[in-house]
Amino acid sequence: MKRIVLSVMVMLSMTFAFAENENTNAVNNVQAYDMTVNMNKLGQTLGLSWDQLEFVSDVHTAFCADMKNAAMAAESERQNMVDKAVRKDLANMRVILTHSQYQKYLQLLNVTFHNRGLK
Repeated sequence: MKRIVLSVMVMLSMTFAFAENENTNAVNNVQAYDMTVNMNKLGQTLGLSWDQLEFVSDVHTAFCADMKNAAMAAESERQNMVDKAVRKDLANMRVILTHSQYQKYLQLLNVTFHNRGLK
């Protein structure tokens, strides 16, 4: 009887440990796709005017929403959704930013994606 109870306890603990790892991986995945930034710091780094900062903030909010949707999507669709979100973000930023600001923004976005392990 003791062996049966012990076996059941071991099986349950292994199941919970496995489920915990799955939840941790899902949380880490969602955090990697969280693109929120401090808009004041971004504005200072890029040298944005107040008007530009307002437009960039709106575009970036939409980008964050698109990335969050990609994080929640099935893995087979995720990369396609990320690519669409990035293309849309860059197209909008190209209209708002000057050439030098846009080049800095590209560098920041590339470093962010690299640091988070995204492609």
